[in-house]
Amino acid sequence: MPFTRTPTDRDRRNDALLAGVLFVGAVISAALSSIAQIYGDEQAPLWTALIYAVVVTTPLVYRRRWPGIVAVVTSTAYFVAVTVKVPELYVGNIAMFIGLYSVGAWMNDRRRAMIVRTAIIIGMFAWLLITMYYEAIKQADEADVVAGAFSPYIAFMMLQILLNALYFGGAYYFGERAWASAAERTVLEQRTIELEREREVTAAQAVALDRVRIARELHDVVAHHVSVMGVQAGAARLVIDRDPAESTRILTGIESSARDAIGELRQLLETLRTPGGDTAEPASTLTLDDIAELTASSTEAGLPTEYTVIGDPVRVPSVVAVNLYRIAQESLTNARRHAGVGATADVRVRYDHDGVEVEIVNTGRTVGQLRPGLGQLGMRERAIASGGTIEVSPRPHGGVRVRARVPLPAVSVSPVSPVAQEHA
Repeated sequence: MPFTRTPTDRDRRNDALLAGVLFVGAVISAALSSIAQIYGDEQAPLWTALIYAVVVTTPLVYRRRWPGIVAVVTSTAYFVAVTVKVPELYVGNIAMFIGLYSVGAWMNDRRRAMIVRTAIIIGMFAWLLITMYYEAIKQADEADVVAGAFSPYIAFMMLQILLNALYFGGAYYFGERAWASAAERTVLEQRTIELEREREVTAAQAVALDRVRIARELHDVVAHHVSVMGVQAGAARLVIDRDPAESTRILTGIESSARDAIGELRQLLETLRTPGGDTAEPASTLTLDDIAELTASSTEAGLPTEYTVIGDPVRVPSVVAVNLYRIAQESLTNARRHAGVGATADVRVRYDHDGVEVEIVNTGRTVGQLRPGLGQLGMRERAIASGGTIEVSPRPHGGVRVRARVPLPAVSVSPVSPVAQEHA
């Protein structure tokens, strides 16, 4: 799709303001030029300068919408004004420069833009050469000298040609550069949008993959409990002696249901796993006590990590334990990657009457603002899957704090065997 430029409302307001400023400048310039008598006795009446100021500045309001027409109007007005010696030169020069620049910077038809500017430049140079030549001959005749190669009039004419070449060349060059810069900026913006879309797709894919991993771990947990149920039901069938036939029938159904559940969950797992993925990972039977080993591994990996248990440990559902363990694992992994040399970490597991909380705090580099990465998305997914909340925030003195809290049902808050309150 070819590149095109369309002025915005702000551009139109700026053009209107520019035209107003130049109109005021043209009126002031005309008044001062009239007083200075820049054309002497041949100067046109002052009222012509007012008309000229309107004609040469008003089209600039539309310089981005119709740049070709504006350039032709301003150039023609300047040509007529100089020919009839209207007492205003400077603002007219500026207006014509802006007109030519606008053709290069805003005209979408590039071939027509080149033709318009080339025609105006050739016409202005032809008019300039003819006018200055006759003026030089006239002055030479009046001075009774020959307008030769070393005539001061010819030298003055060459100087004017040089100035006009710089004038028109600058208008052409800067217009082209403005168009090229706008095209490059548009391409960059489009690429940025495409990269942002790709990033969103990648993030969505990563979240989906993490959900698959969560689903697999949930499957492993549920499958473990269902397997235990099947084993217990099988053992119960061997010892129950009341109404053997009915008990056998019921317990056999329990065993069958357990086996069916395991089979269906495994089938679900295979459906969720991506083709060719690694399915040899061990079953997810993690508990919160396993965080102690996680912190020890973190210390061995180069990030000194302290582990503390606060409160009386209670029974935590396996799903919650697995998700909190993974949150701690991801947090320590991020700390090792980004905290820097000399950083330390502290992992705290808190038990109270309402729930369980895992807090991971690390020292290290000061973080101004956290960028939402894929790891954070995964941790939030796990916290939400457990029915809890998570907070990830930078610390004022460096490092990051991750706090995940999950409420526990009253039935699950029952004491278990005590564990060590602190581990290195």
